[in-house]
Order: sequence, then structure tokens, then C-alpha cells
Amino acid sequence: MGNTTGFKSYFQFNNVDWGSMMSATWETVWMTLLSMVAIVILGIILGLILYETRNKPGIGYRILNWIVGLFVNIFRSIPFIILIILLLPITMKLAGTIIGPRAALPSLIISAAPFYARMVESYFREVDSGVLEAAESMGATTWGIITKVLLPESKPALIAGATVTTISLIGYTAMAGAIGAGGLGNLAYQDGFQASNNTVTLVATVIICLFVFIVQFIGDVFVKITDKRTL
Repeated sequence: MGNTTGFKSYFQFNNVDWGSMMSATWETVWMTLLSMVAIVILGIILGLILYETRNKPGIGYRILNWIVGLFVNIFRSIPFIILIILLLPITMKLAGTIIGPRAALPSLIISAAPFYARMVESYFREVDSGVLEAAESMGATTWGIITKVLLPESKPALIAGATVTTISLIGYTAMAGAIGAGGLGNLAYQDGFQASNNTVTLVATVIICLFVFIVQFIGDVFVKITDKRTL
């Protein structure tokens, strides 16, 4: 194993199982990407409901807005580690296990979707009211306004919000890994911290940082492409 203390202990790369490191990296990537697909879809739906029902007359709209708002506020407030434990029975029912990358998906989605939903609602509120009024005066339906005005006009912000959420989600996968969900977090905790192998912890940290940088770069590129103000 070699020296496990001091500065040199971070650079004993012969102590790294690179096959396990690659496998853990792939687990982190697919956990993040698969969760984000569900989070974006669910977040946009919840954000749309919050936006469309916020000022609508009628008791039904107010009740729906209150229920969705309550769901979003509750799950946005629960710390992720506690949420994982809280959802263990549901996770067991859905995934058939409470350990491994697949078991982390319900908690990842439920924790981040409400956060993204609030962002989506705020982005829709920032759409120019003049554009919305013009669409309404031309006889556009509610669905037409959503698909041809709200979503296109807020696309750069939606992408930027999804980028921020993805980066937060990468951190969530690392926390989930520390309690058996797999990925780089699990490897850094079990093969790194518990085995007093500082090199494994360092390499896992560097890979996570690189993943974050790549996600941010891709997000910035797509924001620039879709933002009409930069054309």
C-alpha cells in the first residue's frame, strides 16, 4: 500500500484500481444523465403548472397551485441525505434494491426536480408580457402560447438552469455514493477514505471536477447558441 499519510500519499498512483475507477466514473455519468432527463421533464411540467395556475380565477386552479407548490417546497427543503433515508421503502419498491446506482435514481430525481421547477416558473415569469399579449391577441391557444412563446423565449434560461441543476446533481451522486449508491462517491469513500488510500480519493475528486467543467462548458455553448441576444 505504501505511505498513507502526508502529502506524498496523494500521488501513489500504483494504488489505484483504474478498472474500478472507470466503472465508477461511468456509473456517475449515467446516474446523472438519466436523472437529468427525468428532472427536466418533471421540472418543466411542474413549473408550467405553477406558472399557469398562479393568477387563474377559480378554486380548482388555486387548489392545484397550492398542492404543487407544497410538494415543491417540501421536497426542496429536505436535505438530500435525509431524503435518501426517507425514501428507502419507496426505492425498494421501485428499484427492487436500496443499494447501487439504480437505487439512487428516485432520490436524485425527487430532490432536484422541485428545485428545477421553481427555476422554470421564474424563467416563464421573465418572458416579455408584450410578446404574450401579442400572441393572445392573435388568437393563440394556451397550448400554442406555451409551445410557441413561453418555451422558445425562455430556452436559454431553461438550459442555464438545467446546467446548474446538473452540477448540483453531480454532487448529490457523490453523497449518495457514500451510503452505497455506487459511482465515484462510493469509490472515494470505500476504496479511498475507509482504506486510507488518499490517491483514490484525489483521483475521484479530479474526475468529478472535470465532469463539472465539461457540463458547464456544454451548457454555456448551448445557451450562447439559443440566446437571440448573442446572434
